[in-house]
Amino acid sequence: MKVIHLISGGDSGGAKTHVHSLLQNLTRTIEVTMVCFMEGPFVQEARELGIPTLVLPGRNLFRVVRELKKLIVEGDYQIIHCHGARGNMMGAILGRATGLPVVSTVHSDYRLDYLGRPLARLFYGTTNTVALRLLDYRIGVSDAMTDLLISRSFDPDRLFTIYNGIDFTPRQPTMTREEYLQSVGLEAGEGCVIAGIAARLNPVKDIATLVRGFAIAHKSCPCLRLLIAGDGDERERLEALARELGVEREVCFAGWVSNTDNFYNALDINTLTSLSETFPYALTEGARAGLPTVASRVGGVPYLIEDGVTGLLFEAGDAEGLGRQLAALARDATLRAHLGERLYQKAKDQFSLESTLRRQLQIYETILRRQERRRGRRDGVLVCGAYGRGNAGDDAILEAIVAELRQLDPDLPVWVLSRKPESTRMTYRVNSIYTFNFLRFLWRMTKTKLYINGGGSLMQDVTSHRSLFFYLFTISAAKVLGNQVLMYGCGIGPIHSQSNRRRAAQVLQKRVDAITLRDTHSREELEHMGVTNPRIVLSADPTVILPAAPEPVVDGLLEREGLDPHGKYIGFTLRPWPGFGEKREIFAAAAEYAYRVHGLTPVFLPIESRLDLSAIRQVAALVKTPHHIIQETGSSAHTIGLFARMQVVVSMRLHALVFAASQGVPLVGVVYDQKISSFLDYIGQDLYTDLSTLTLEALTAQIDAACARVGDRAFLTGGVDRLRQVEHRNSETAAALLGLDKPRA
Repeated sequence: MKVIHLISGGDSGGAKTHVHSLLQNLTRTIEVTMVCFMEGPFVQEARELGIPTLVLPGRNLFRVVRELKKLIVEGDYQIIHCHGARGNMMGAILGRATGLPVVSTVHSDYRLDYLGRPLARLFYGTTNTVALRLLDYRIGVSDAMTDLLISRSFDPDRLFTIYNGIDFTPRQPTMTREEYLQSVGLEAGEGCVIAGIAARLNPVKDIATLVRGFAIAHKSCPCLRLLIAGDGDERERLEALARELGVEREVCFAGWVSNTDNFYNALDINTLTSLSETFPYALTEGARAGLPTVASRVGGVPYLIEDGVTGLLFEAGDAEGLGRQLAALARDATLRAHLGERLYQKAKDQFSLESTLRRQLQIYETILRRQERRRGRRDGVLVCGAYGRGNAGDDAILEAIVAELRQLDPDLPVWVLSRKPESTRMTYRVNSIYTFNFLRFLWRMTKTKLYINGGGSLMQDVTSHRSLFFYLFTISAAKVLGNQVLMYGCGIGPIHSQSNRRRAAQVLQKRVDAITLRDTHSREELEHMGVTNPRIVLSADPTVILPAAPEPVVDGLLEREGLDPHGKYIGFTLRPWPGFGEKREIFAAAAEYAYRVHGLTPVFLPIESRLDLSAIRQVAALVKTPHHIIQETGSSAHTIGLFARMQVVVSMRLHALVFAASQGVPLVGVVYDQKISSFLDYIGQDLYTDLSTLTLEALTAQIDAACARVGDRAFLTGGVDRLRQVEHRNSETAAALLGLDKPRA
């Protein structure tokens, strides 16, 4: 593989570090040439690092373009990789001149690159904005940067993410902690806790908030000290602020630090207080040292620092919030150790130099593979379902479908109909259309190859007749407009209205190519409706393939909620439904019973927070024993991980049962819809009761029976293991309709 990199040659800071580090390592694997448009320290350092570098100076744009085109064609390069405004402009011209794919790494917000320089912003800023739109692919240097590009309507299918990786080879400081603190003049006794930051002392780093937050924390934690490495225009003002707050003896300004290993070895807590960041090296350097980190919730920071799991976050500029976080860490050595260990492992796995190099090579391979994909023919999938409504079960279905489609063909364009298309684009990195933008999704159907009616109980008229009509319309339209049509891992019914049953049967019979079902009851429903033409496959709910978050992450989630990761809990998932109000006292009494008799603390977990929390609060208000409400369970992996920590789960929600069953947790179902009992029957579980006939005696008896099953993993996981064995039929059916014999590498 041969790649040519185009960059101005005047870059500094993070962009310079990223490019130099990346190219130095890429040269060991592929052929790389860097072309700059000016001499200077950037070029000199690149050559010293062994990066093949050419300089094409001069203001004659046409001459430079001719020379570059000749170099690229004669050198048989395969990819043009650009950095910055001038590189992007050249790439946009050369891509059309050579026919090669062009990718740009976006190191910062291109709209802010020339603030304070109006003429440069007018010319270079405008040129860069236009050029970025003309390039084939873009790489964001953090998930936050990629999200920013998605929010500005760049195609998610043509975006990649890479991080500024660092070398995680074990570091050996040249000075002990005591020697280093003495060398910089910080007085700290043996029991002191040292917080620190390495940053330029300029306004965007907001060190003033750090000093104020430290002063607040120091009042309750006199053992706390602050070490600031860096220099800049703000130093005198910050020193004056420390004097004003009475902490000048506890705050040390160390100036520029040449040996960061000594600096981080001296710290107990790493901090970052910036008002704006993409993905700072200071975070990964602190992570490499195993330090717990308190950081402002900006830019790409939350992708590394997950609040309460791999660190602590505060809102930028909030000195009181920062002070509380610093005090919490200063008082709790165990918390510091846990956060530091989790952060180190996550950073090593995802943000090391090796992972950055692997990721860049994968991006190049993907670009070359996509160049061979024929254009001008039908391609891609449109997925329709109850997405973008804040329901963890529906979101998990979409996550599973997208994951399986990308396993089949990683280059397959995926479009999703969603109530919140912006959120769906960012979360799943797919193109998304507002559910009721009829003109746009009908036009998209003329381009796609496969339409998926995606998972869940979409074919029913209990919650709404209109939703049933909508899904039947989209199925019909997709088929008429030339798509193969697949209903994916779905449930059928209940459809009560006879006219609705006839209408649904007609559409499914004429317009659907294949239906994969998640339970046997749905197959019986189709038989009763007379649907025989589509290929009907008994499969499973797609979400059974989704994994739980790693154990340390779930530990952090529980700690963040104030729960002991090793505690014993019973999970309750409730939802508003006709008749629920009369059963509130039963659920509350059952929760108290589980606590008194089995020693299980009730934890209430919503699946669709918007709806479920109202039902949960009604019940929790009646519970007199200790209990806890989790307001938001988070991502699918986090939600599954939380259910995995329950000893027993009592649920009205299907996907709470699916998530818990997948982790071998004993289940008690409260049936408001036949899909609950159908699922439990399908996996061989027999503990469930209809909501309408629910009694305290029946519910507590089933809780007793579920508790007796704790530890019987063969029984608890046997049914779900069988589901996992047949779930692949969903994706196999999709592959057949797409004309794929097997997953593409």
